[in-house]
Amino acid sequence: MAGQILKHTLRLTVVVLLTFVCKVEANDFSETLNALQFSYIDEPHHHKRYRRADFTETEILANIKIEATNASMIEKLKAYLKKNLTTLDNVTLIDSSISTVCNRTTSGYHCKCEDQYFWPCDVCKNHKSCGSITNNTCICVTDAPNDEQFCQPISQRNETTKCQSRIFRMSVEINETFDTNLTKPDNDYYKAKAKQVEAALDERFRKLPNYIKDSAKVTGFRSGSIIADYTIHLITDSLTFTTADINESGGPLALNNFFQTEQNNLSNRADVYPEENVTLQCPQTVEGQITWKVPDGTKYYPANNNMSLVVESAAESGRYSCIIHTNSVPYVQWEEINIKQQPRINVSESEQNFVCDGSTIQLKCCVNANYNVDWFLNGKMKETGLKRQEGCITINHTIQSEDCPEEIFTCKLKGLPQLLSHSYSMRNVTVRPKNNCGSILGQDNCVVGDIKDLETKAQSLDVKAIPEFMEALRNATMKNTASITGSAATVQTIVKILTTIAEIFKNKNITVNEPVIENFLTTVDIIISNGTSGTWETLNNANDTKSNTSIELLQAIETISSHLSNTDFNITIPSIQLENRNITGYYQSFSVKSHLNNSRAEVLIPVVSNSSFITILILTNIGNILPTDNAPNNNNRTSENHINGDVIVVQAKSPIRNISLTFDIKNKSLGYPQCVFWNYNRNQWDSDGCNVTGNFTCECNHTTSFSILMSPSVPIDPVQSTALAYITYIGVAISMASLILCLIIEMIVWKSIRRNHAGAQHGVISYLRHVSIVNIAVSLLIANICFIIGAIISNPYENQERPMPVGPCSPVVFFMHFFYLSVFFWMLISALLLLYNTIVVFVQMSTTALMVIAFTVGYGAPLLIAVITVASTAGAENYVSKKNACWLNGTESYALLAFVIPALTIVFINLLILIVVVCKILRRGAGFASQPDERHTLVVILRCVAILTPIFGLTWGFGIGTMVSPEFGIHVVFAILNSFQGFFVLVFGILLDKKVREAVAGRLPLSYLSSSPTRSTNAGTSSSSAPGFFGRWRRNVYNITNPSTTQSANSSGASENLMNP
Repeated sequence: MAGQILKHTLRLTVVVLLTFVCKVEANDFSETLNALQFSYIDEPHHHKRYRRADFTETEILANIKIEATNASMIEKLKAYLKKNLTTLDNVTLIDSSISTVCNRTTSGYHCKCEDQYFWPCDVCKNHKSCGSITNNTCICVTDAPNDEQFCQPISQRNETTKCQSRIFRMSVEINETFDTNLTKPDNDYYKAKAKQVEAALDERFRKLPNYIKDSAKVTGFRSGSIIADYTIHLITDSLTFTTADINESGGPLALNNFFQTEQNNLSNRADVYPEENVTLQCPQTVEGQITWKVPDGTKYYPANNNMSLVVESAAESGRYSCIIHTNSVPYVQWEEINIKQQPRINVSESEQNFVCDGSTIQLKCCVNANYNVDWFLNGKMKETGLKRQEGCITINHTIQSEDCPEEIFTCKLKGLPQLLSHSYSMRNVTVRPKNNCGSILGQDNCVVGDIKDLETKAQSLDVKAIPEFMEALRNATMKNTASITGSAATVQTIVKILTTIAEIFKNKNITVNEPVIENFLTTVDIIISNGTSGTWETLNNANDTKSNTSIELLQAIETISSHLSNTDFNITIPSIQLENRNITGYYQSFSVKSHLNNSRAEVLIPVVSNSSFITILILTNIGNILPTDNAPNNNNRTSENHINGDVIVVQAKSPIRNISLTFDIKNKSLGYPQCVFWNYNRNQWDSDGCNVTGNFTCECNHTTSFSILMSPSVPIDPVQSTALAYITYIGVAISMASLILCLIIEMIVWKSIRRNHAGAQHGVISYLRHVSIVNIAVSLLIANICFIIGAIISNPYENQERPMPVGPCSPVVFFMHFFYLSVFFWMLISALLLLYNTIVVFVQMSTTALMVIAFTVGYGAPLLIAVITVASTAGAENYVSKKNACWLNGTESYALLAFVIPALTIVFINLLILIVVVCKILRRGAGFASQPDERHTLVVILRCVAILTPIFGLTWGFGIGTMVSPEFGIHVVFAILNSFQGFFVLVFGILLDKKVREAVAGRLPLSYLSSSPTRSTNAGTSSSSAPGFFGRWRRNVYNITNPSTTQSANSSGASENLMNP
């Protein structure tokens, strides 16, 4: 033992409890054992023994507490005791051993028991064990017991030394996906996961004091991600550790968010019903901030400093938790609240109409399981004439013979007065005299009695009764045709009934057989007949598009036709034709032609990829009642639209990607056909996915209700149209003539420019400026030629509003797109030349390199854009606009953006370059050019870019405006700007260049157009670079003078300004 103690630091003080046992003989035993010079430490076991006559010997267990820095003292003490005690009369030393060793630490002591000794559990609890509790003891305690309770012999273990633990219920989140098998305790996955979690928890907790090892037991799993509920045993009355004490990274499981949980009755409610307000109270048994956690979708608000939570209109069952954030782990008190099933009260008829004849009627009310109901009349419960059976109550009510009043019976929940404020707690039945509309036809509030009765029955209609009901509806409609066609209220009621029937088939997902759909369509045929036009006009004037009776009828027809049985049949009645056919095999075609009077509509489905049932409905009269004021954008024409053909409903059990519909036009005077369908989301006619491919033929890529909208063919005043034509023709002629003249002038001066461009840098820039002007002129000339060809192709189609022919238009549009883009990119080259000559002064590129860059950008970029555009849109035949002109499509594929975006981007870049150049010139002052010729070139380019860029940009800005607005003024401005673009190039690119004018007029030799390396002055020949670089940049920007050549420079126009180069 001494060797073990000496392992500590030399100056470390070791507290040792030495325990010894001795036997004292009773012969001549004195009253006190004065020979033993030590104090008794362990009171329960060691105290003074008094002599008793009936004992012959007594064992005494004594403890000695020693503080020593040298372990050898312990052995000396042992020897001393053995020597001195054995010399005493009647005393025998049986054994001596070390029980407890305490090492002093920086924070106190670290006390461990020696072999054959243990710490009682209460000592572990009171003096903070070093780790978890195992076998009702601990390895060590963290301070020396001040109550002298040291390690005890293991022979003294008994019930009093065991740990009295408390169970704590806790939860922890596991960052894994929840598996439904975790809800089944007998499942192998549940057992394996529970074992894994228990091992991980024990690993986390075993380092904590007062934790009983291996006590972590999983009690269940919940979702979110995975929440494990478990219990642990601690020999303490409260949690003293924090989350930080048990959180650690790594390990087989990612455990997060430990918290203590306890189930509690927060609501103090036994039952919670739907839509009730529930107040939850959080018992604050510990101090800390309170938060709440409720199921998703719950409406609530806190109260009483967050100690209470009011749940409004309870609708979500689940766990409601009050979380107290303590200094230890969060303390969660929760209650599992299950909202009871909502009562569903059903009455046989919400309204009963009768004749005042003294007869008896039955009113029946039923409620779902576990609820009961009572009948009330005028606030008083009916107690007589009642019959109860299986959740239902029936009352017999006798009608008066004369002057019978309208009465309202109420069926209410029984025994639940707290729910009477909720709408589901009661249902009313109105009993009133039967309404007979025979004498007051035409009143909007009057519904034919038979139809009113059927409406009441439809509200509680059983699926099995639908065939009989539909036959009754058809018979009632046919019987009262004259009354119905004159009553808007009756027509509206029939539409509501048909909508109810359609919704039943949709919600129940059941099929409609032939007799039911035939009765349905017969009823529809009557209420949309020509005799009801005035009635429908009244209804449409009173409705808006969000609650339109005619649209409700159309939707009901679509809904029920999508649930027809899988049998072949066809139905033909005066204004409706139905074909329900099974297409077997793969990639079959299918077509239907109308057999109705005054209708030649045809539906063709070229390819049905899979076997499928297809339903086609052709309705000739329904177009007369549908609204037309919510038409799609028809190029902003303000003229009135008309449904000018049949309405065709196409339904299929499998996807159909291509449908061809041919309409028989009713009014030949209308034009501008649009293939449309009613979009229920937008509440308007929509043309998405449909295109006019012939005079009156539509191609659509989806199924629904289709028709054709047309409007009067007067898009613009004829006088205005003629004026636009003359402006365009004259302007294009002038433009083309100007461009040709521009090219002729460039040809005249080109030889000299090409021969002399290599003199100085500004000579290269001057040469490239002329290259840009020539390519702008060529591109614009070819684009204008394509423009004329396109106008010739599109003219006959424009007049008839037919789609543009894709074949002839496509190549014309491609070249127009390419060359118009080239004009803009060569304008960009001009601006970049200006920027290059202004900014870059030390590094000069060769003419060849500049030419390669110019032609790559000028023609390569437009070609790439044009090719990508045609490749990405031509397959869907959306490359060319289908109306108005041979030009890029701007509606379906937005191919027009491939021109608009690059053009406007270049306009923006050019304007930025102009700003940069002007700022540089103003900042440099007199030094922006060294020679008159250099400054002349820069000024010409600057003026050309500054004027032509806005003109080209404005031109195509107004061009986009013509596509979205019919305003005559916008068309005129675009026609003028577009037609005279060539004239602008001639004026600002050629004629305003003074040196070109003088060269053409013969005032100067052609060689003057380009810069010469030397020039003649009155002082003799001097080099153009003689002043040097720094000298050139100090010259005045408006008056550049060489001291040795002042007179010559002035006489040759060396003093220039920005407005007159």
